[in-house]
Amino acid sequence: MRVALYDDPAFREHEAGSGHPERPERLDAVRRGIREAGLDDRLILRAPRAATRGELLRVHTEAHLGRVAATAGKTARFDADTQAGPRSCEAALLAAGAVVDAVDRILDGEIDRAFCAVRPPGHHAEAGRAMGFCLFNNVAVGAAHAIARGLERVLVIDFDVHHGNGTQEIFYRDPRVLYLSTHEFPFYPGTGAVDEVGEGAGRGLTVNLPLPAGCGDAEYALLYREIAEPIARAFGPQLVLVSAGFDAHAADPLAEMRLTERGFASVARSCLRAAAGAARGRTVVVLEGGYDLGAIAASAAAVASSLMAEGREPLRAIPPTPSAQALVGLFRRAFATDWPVLRD
Repeated sequence: MRVALYDDPAFREHEAGSGHPERPERLDAVRRGIREAGLDDRLILRAPRAATRGELLRVHTEAHLGRVAATAGKTARFDADTQAGPRSCEAALLAAGAVVDAVDRILDGEIDRAFCAVRPPGHHAEAGRAMGFCLFNNVAVGAAHAIARGLERVLVIDFDVHHGNGTQEIFYRDPRVLYLSTHEFPFYPGTGAVDEVGEGAGRGLTVNLPLPAGCGDAEYALLYREIAEPIARAFGPQLVLVSAGFDAHAADPLAEMRLTERGFASVARSCLRAAAGAARGRTVVVLEGGYDLGAIAASAAAVASSLMAEGREPLRAIPPTPSAQALVGLFRRAFATDWPVLRD
């Protein structure tokens, strides 16, 4: 299994602001976790390239590109949470470009999977707005590039604890992209209700699984197995992109979920099973949130290990709980009309 790891020193030059939780040490934690798990030698380390203007314009407006570009060489604030420093634009271009490069190399057969350890993160960035620590929507740029390369069905799975409002907005009417998200709700940014299902030709291709605070490994494992995987198989994606936020970890200071690295490994295996059909295992994992350094290290290592295992190494089963079973029942009823496979 040829798995690439994308990283670059420029990602650590992005300045989100003094004391900001989205800090350069997050990437050091990712690399430390991978190294301590003994995975370094098994990964193909790749440097990203900058996303081009044309690649960004597939999902962002001209005005948004201009606002981000205007921050080069200075410090600018987009909102109370989102700041760009003198080199943030460069980092953001490379973050989006890493995902595009990974998509290209996977579709060209050079690699099988990729883990993009990038910052700034991306899934809150809308077509015309930076927000939620995000400047460009890295996963959306990658998904749009895959479509431009000729794919007809791309699946985006988002397990960050916050709903990816930007990714949802960008593809809300697009029948070629299935966006599936598990997230704490109600919570920032306030989107991601179960009845947000897409519009027009994209009706049914936004699947939100809003979860109450306190959900952990049992809830996530069962929901991904009983809801996310059947929907993914019915959709038949040709490529899977994953917005991998580790802020649903029990140790994270910004949220109230109870996942452990074992739970993240289970979710990662579900993402890989979603890619087992027409996608032929092709998966790109892109770092989003996660703000406890120890949790990031352990969780990133668990996901990277899953990418390289090809699902062969068994995981100890996570037994369901009554709360997990209740959530599955709720979501079966909510989505059975758009996804008849859930009636079985």
